[in-house]
Amino acid sequence: MKTDLKQIGERIKGLREALDYSPEEMAAKLEVDLNDYLQFEEGEKDISVSFLQRIEREFSVDISTLMFGTEPRMNSYFITRKDKGMTVERVSAYKYQSLTSGFTNNIAEIFEVTVEPKSADTDFYKNIHAGQEFNMVLEGSMMININGKNLILGKGDSIYFDSSLPHGMKALNDKPVKFLAVILYP
Repeated sequence: MKTDLKQIGERIKGLREALDYSPEEMAAKLEVDLNDYLQFEEGEKDISVSFLQRIEREFSVDISTLMFGTEPRMNSYFITRKDKGMTVERVSAYKYQSLTSGFTNNIAEIFEVTVEPKSADTDFYKNIHAGQEFNMVLEGSMMININGKNLILGKGDSIYFDSSLPHGMKALNDKPVKFLAVILYP
C-alpha cells in the first residue's frame, strides 16, 4: 500500500475536525505557523517526522495511523515480508517503507528508506525530531549531514546519532541508496 502527503494531510484534517478545532486552534495547539499547518492539511508541504510525533503525543494518535491510515493491531509481534511494508512518500526526497506499521505501542519506528540521486549541487533536505536515530546502509552509498558535518557511508556502514540535530541524507554516485532507519522515541 502506498500513500502520499495529500492522504496524510487529509488524515490530519480529519483529526482536527473530529476534535472540533478550527485550523487556528490546531496550529496553536501544535505550535506551528497557521500557513504551514494549512499547507500540511492540503498536502502541499513536506511533513516532518517531528510534526507527526507532536500530533501523536498531543492527541494520542499512533504515528502509523497518521502516515498510513491504519490502526496497528499486534502487540506481541508483527512480521513485515520482504518489500511488503506500507510505503509513504512523506517528503519528496525520500521513500519510506514502514517495517513496524502493524505493531501497537511502538517505542521505535523502523523504516527502509530509499533516496534517489539528485544533482550534485542539490541541498540536503534537513530534518529534526526528538529522540535518537540509527541508520545502516543496505545498498549504495550516501552522504549524511549531521549538524553541518558531512559523513560518507557505504554498504554495511551504520551511524547512530542525536536526531534533534539537523540531519539529512543524499545518494552518491548517481545511484539510489537504500538504508534502514530506526527512530527511537525519547
